Amino acid sequence: MDIPAYMAHSAARINAAMPGCVRALKGAHPRLGKAMAYSLSAGGKRIRPALMFAAYEVFGRKAGDILPAACAVEMVHTYSLIHDDLPCMDDAGLRRGRATCHKVYGEAGAVLAGDALLTDAFTILLCSGYPARVRNNDLLKAAGILAARAGARGMVSGQAADLDAEGFLDRQNGRVIARRKVEALRLLAYIHLHKTADLISAAVEMGAVLAGAGARDVAALAAFGRDIGLCFQMADDILDAAGDGKKLGKNSSDARNRKLTYATLLGVAEAGRRGAALMRRALANLEKAGGRPAAKARLTALAGYIYGTDR
Repeated sequence: MDIPAYMAHSAARINAAMPGCVRALKGAHPRLGKAMAYSLSAGGKRIRPALMFAAYEVFGRKAGDILPAACAVEMVHTYSLIHDDLPCMDDAGLRRGRATCHKVYGEAGAVLAGDALLTDAFTILLCSGYPARVRNNDLLKAAGILAARAGARGMVSGQAADLDAEGFLDRQNGRVIARRKVEALRLLAYIHLHKTADLISAAVEMGAVLAGAGARDVAALAAFGRDIGLCFQMADDILDAAGDGKKLGKNSSDARNRKLTYATLLGVAEAGRRGAALMRRALANLEKAGGRPAAKARLTALAGYIYGTDR
C-alpha cells in the first residue's frame, strides 16, 4: 500500500482547493485575504484531511465527496498555527520552512487572518456544494464536532494549558520531584489530548459521520483518531527535543520556552515507548469499527506513517 502516494494525492487535492476557499469569501479585505492565502499555501503533509478522506472511504464512499469539509478542517488547523506562532504565544519565526504569518503581515494582520480562517471554516463546511449522498443533517453533526473539538472544550484549552506549563521544570528547580511527577504527567496528558489530538480525532470522526456511519463505528473511529493524535504529538515532542529544525520545518521552541513535554520529563526513549503503546491502542480501537477491510488497512498504514514520518 503506497501511503506516501495517498498522502501526496490528498494534499494535492487540498492545495488545489484552498485558493478557491479564500476567493469564495466575496468582500473580504484584500490584505486579509492575502494573509489567509499565505498561510494556507504553506503546504505541509495535510494529515487531517488525509485521515478524514480515509475514514470516509471506510464506509464505501469516495473522498472527493467531502473536499470542502476537509478544507474546513485544514482552515481551522492553519488558524491554530498562525496564533500558536505569535510572539505572545510560542514566538516562532519559521513555520513549514518559511516566515510565519506575523513576520510577513504583522501581528495584528496575523491575528485577524487566524480569526477569519476559524470563522469561515464553517462557511466553507456548511455552505459548499456536496453530492446528495452527503446529507445536510450529517453536515450539521460534523460542524458540531469541529466546533467542540476546536473550542474551549478542546484545542484552545490545550493551548492554554500548554502556556501555563511553560517553565514548569524551572519552578521545580530544574527537575520534577517525585511527588509532583504524577501532576506533571496528568497535565501533559491534558495538553496532548486537547492541543493536538482533538482536531485529529475530529477529522476522523467527521469523515465517519459524513459517510452516515452508525454511532458505534463513529465512536471507535473517534477513539482511533484521538490516539493517533496523541502519537503525533509525542513524535513532535521527540523531534523538537532533538532540535532538528530542518525536519520540523519550524523553530524548535520547546526547550527555549522551557515547556513541559514527555521528552523533557521522561526522556526520549521512554517517550518513544509510550508512543508505541498509544499506537497499539489506536489500532485496537480501529478494529472495533466496521467498514471495508481494505480501507481500514489504509487507515492502519496511515497511522504508522504519521507516527514515523519526519514532518
